Amino acid sequence: MAHETQTPGEPGQAQVRTRRLNVSLVWIVPILALLVGASLVVRNWMEQGPVISISFRTGEGLVAHKTQVRYRSVTIGEVSSVELAADRKSVVAKVELSKEAESFATQGARFWVVRPRIGAGGVSGVDTLLSGAFIGADAGESKSPEKTFVGLEAPPAITYGEKGKRFVLSASDLGSLDIGSSIYYRRIAVGEVVSYALKEDGQGVDIDVFVQAPYDAFVTTDTRFWNASGIDMQLGANGLKVETQSLSSILMGGLAFGTPDYAVATAPAADQQAFELFVDRDAALAPPTGKSQYLRLRFEQSMRGLSPGAPVEFKGVEFGKVIAVTLDYDAKKQTFPVVVDAVIYPQRLGPVHQKMLQAFHHSPDDDAGTRRLIGTFVDHGLRAQARSGNLITGQMFVLLDFYPEAPKVAFDPSLEPIVIPTVPGSLEKLQEQLQHVVERIGKLPLESIAGNLDGTLRELRVTLKRFDGQTLPGVKATLEQVQTTLRTANSAIAEDSPQREKLGDTLQELERMSRSLRDLADYLGRHPESLIRGRPKAAGADDVQP
Repeated sequence: MAHETQTPGEPGQAQVRTRRLNVSLVWIVPILALLVGASLVVRNWMEQGPVISISFRTGEGLVAHKTQVRYRSVTIGEVSSVELAADRKSVVAKVELSKEAESFATQGARFWVVRPRIGAGGVSGVDTLLSGAFIGADAGESKSPEKTFVGLEAPPAITYGEKGKRFVLSASDLGSLDIGSSIYYRRIAVGEVVSYALKEDGQGVDIDVFVQAPYDAFVTTDTRFWNASGIDMQLGANGLKVETQSLSSILMGGLAFGTPDYAVATAPAADQQAFELFVDRDAALAPPTGKSQYLRLRFEQSMRGLSPGAPVEFKGVEFGKVIAVTLDYDAKKQTFPVVVDAVIYPQRLGPVHQKMLQAFHHSPDDDAGTRRLIGTFVDHGLRAQARSGNLITGQMFVLLDFYPEAPKVAFDPSLEPIVIPTVPGSLEKLQEQLQHVVERIGKLPLESIAGNLDGTLRELRVTLKRFDGQTLPGVKATLEQVQTTLRTANSAIAEDSPQREKLGDTLQELERMSRSLRDLADYLGRHPESLIRGRPKAAGADDVQP
């Protein structure tokens, strides 16, 4: 309360009145509370972040004043309300961001609900089983403010600020790939698929991939990407081949990349560079094809086992493939030849192709010169032959080689495509020879031979019966007589027998007579005149002494 006081003065002067203000202590507490409240309001207003709206297809897991907004596991905001959109096709969540999260209220920012998920990248959001769902956030590159956002239905493969490069792969179809499918380099996961979309003309698919640093430095301008999904199993002329990158790529798909051995050292690829996606590793790392040349082959034999895609080789080096196998009719010969269309890439022969061009002074762009060159090779025995590449599967391939003993064939360079003469395969030759042998055997008079053989066997049986009944008894009696004679001879020449002594004397006489005859023959050889003149009276040392 205010009280007035009068100050006494001298007579004849005006009096001065003063007013004293007395404040009660009761009002101090409300005033302080008001000041503290005002400071808190001002501080809260200064620290309050932006309020944004995020629309989702469903409000599953979103609870007002409970669901948090997190970035790298740090809370940056909270859901204040969840309402149904006006079109009733989505829900709108009001989110109050903290002052430090103002950069998330800009164009390009992304938000999504983190729930337990099982996807191509593995299992994510397991921690929400205990804490509940929350909204994940990722800041964009723009600085323009934004208040309304459309939430993602799945977490993005990569977040803003992650080091690496993105590339665009062009393919005919998506195959078994999905967002989050891994990318392998030397069987090590170094990236993943980020997104995919149809081309504008609908004739293919563009696949956006991300390769993490520092592995992105291995992607150069000569790098080749190929589909490594599932199990690559090929059963062809080269046998059975099975290849895979990992168990994850078998179940969920994946990509791989590498650089061909023939590629020179090149600079790393730029961000967002486009690449072609090949179907497999062999197609991706194959040597450059160069200019193609189409050939046509006519076989008079069955081509069972030869299918499109079968390799075409020259002296064992694969440099082409079969593109079509069709049946034709030859009215002159009344036969049904098999027509095989193939494409070859001479550049795949490597250095020998360059040497051949230099030797013949030939340019690959000269089609007429190419035909003349092939005609020269045909004159020297160039032929095509179908061979079996795998005895188990029966798959065949086409081999181009020189056969100097092959019959000469007229080459027509005007035909399109170029027609290469063929020779039968080695297996077909063997079958033909066996057929000739069978035909010769079939021409033999087997019935007549069998009849004659049957008559001969009957005569032989009759002869054997006669031999058993007549000849064998006589032979037996003769053998018994011979045995008796031998026993008599043995007893005659036994030791101490007179016959043996006489036989010994006789043999000695024969020996002396034989020696005398030899001496007489020697003497007559030296003195043949003695046959006429007789023996000289005075015989010398050379005379025969009987």
